[in-house]
Amino acid sequence: MKSPTRILLGVLAGVGLLAVAAVGWLAVAGISARPAPSRLETRLARAARHLLVPGRAQAATNPLPASVEVLASARLHFADHCASCHGNDGRGDTQLGRNLYPRAPDMMLPATQELSDGELFWIIENGVRLTGMPAWGAPGPDDDVETWELIHFIRHLPELTAEEIEEMERHNPKSRAEFEEEEEIRRFLAGEDRGREESPNTHRH
Repeated sequence: MKSPTRILLGVLAGVGLLAVAAVGWLAVAGISARPAPSRLETRLARAARHLLVPGRAQAATNPLPASVEVLASARLHFADHCASCHGNDGRGDTQLGRNLYPRAPDMMLPATQELSDGELFWIIENGVRLTGMPAWGAPGPDDDVETWELIHFIRHLPELTAEEIEEMERHNPKSRAEFEEEEEIRRFLAGEDRGREESPNTHRH
């Protein structure tokens, strides 16, 4: 049985090799975020991420039972906080997601779905360095609950319905132009614009 020291040295050596490979790759490819990462680079990055998530974290399982209420809460949270990069359907096909380096992953694919609950929790809470994934964790049990809810939603992505996506679209962050357009439509439907046009101040005597 290997000692903890030897295991740690092996991990550090592996990380060192990955770092050397990354520097060599950057020397050749430059620092532009436009090209998609190569398959080799993607494999190395995922292997490094897996190695650097603590073993105890990887072994954690979701303590929150799945329910209709949990999924509903997670949908709205994901729509408001995550969809700008990941898309409501988790495929990462958004302007932000397509232009990150590495790209926002398609979370319906095995590369995400086969991660353990604990790995997903750790990634959401702590983020991933040298990527666009921020650390969303904050002290307090309520934050843990929201993260475990999101993990149920990620598992649900392959079964996401058109109705659920439509609901999420209503909770996505909106630009000022989108707000103004919605307000204009609301006023028109409420007859407020017609009211202004027909006000006495607009009539000639």
